[in-house]
Amino acid sequence: MTWRVNGEAALLLGGGRALILQVAHPKVAAGVAEFSDYRRDPWGRLYRTLDVTLKIAFGAPEASRAAADGLRRAHDRVSGTDDRGEPYRALDPELLLWVHATLIDTSLTMYERYVGALTAREHELYYEEMKALGEGYSIPRTTMPADFAAFRRYWASMLADGLRVTQTTRDVADAVLRPNVPRVAWPAIEAIRLVTTGTLPEPLRDELGLHWGPGRERLLAGSQAAIRRLLPVLPAMLHRFPGARQGLLRAA
Repeated sequence: MTWRVNGEAALLLGGGRALILQVAHPKVAAGVAEFSDYRRDPWGRLYRTLDVTLKIAFGAPEASRAAADGLRRAHDRVSGTDDRGEPYRALDPELLLWVHATLIDTSLTMYERYVGALTAREHELYYEEMKALGEGYSIPRTTMPADFAAFRRYWASMLADGLRVTQTTRDVADAVLRPNVPRVAWPAIEAIRLVTTGTLPEPLRDELGLHWGPGRERLLAGSQAAIRRLLPVLPAMLHRFPGARQGLLRAA
């Protein structure tokens, strides 16, 4: 299930959503502000994150372990205090769990909106496999919710009272939604802005002051329907990540 879902290139559409959700946690935001160049290159940061996660998920065992070890070493140097003076450490299991949770929820959201629906059993299988992937990100299995139902409860509790919008959250949202790109890229950015804004949890979207309404909701629904009709007729090389295709060939 992990390979089936995470191999779909349509998940790229959720990159901005995942990043904004991650930095809605003030301690994650503090680490991002101090140790990354998100203001100058938010999409480059997303690409590098995606590259590492694909290597962990789809790489041969040696390559997967090397990517996980590299990620752990990179996080090991990230620590400090947040905007309220509270200490944080990137290898804190609770912070790693939140980042991992944003990837799980975003992957499922994008897959079901743009590729196809999943059954309750498939949700369970996907989540169980993603726990193994979480261990590759240095999250102890005992820290992760036991099953998919427990994960949904954890997600709801974090949205209700585990997050706080900071200036970094606003800066990241602005960098993702209004990047400094050539005019030729504006249509693509508008499409990404539509998906990112429309799929964010409504309270977070409202707190960030992101405009949304029935017209944009219809536009988003129409784009989703069009892509879902198109994907089945495309060759795999056009809608599956190269690493996912290579993983399947290696497994075969």
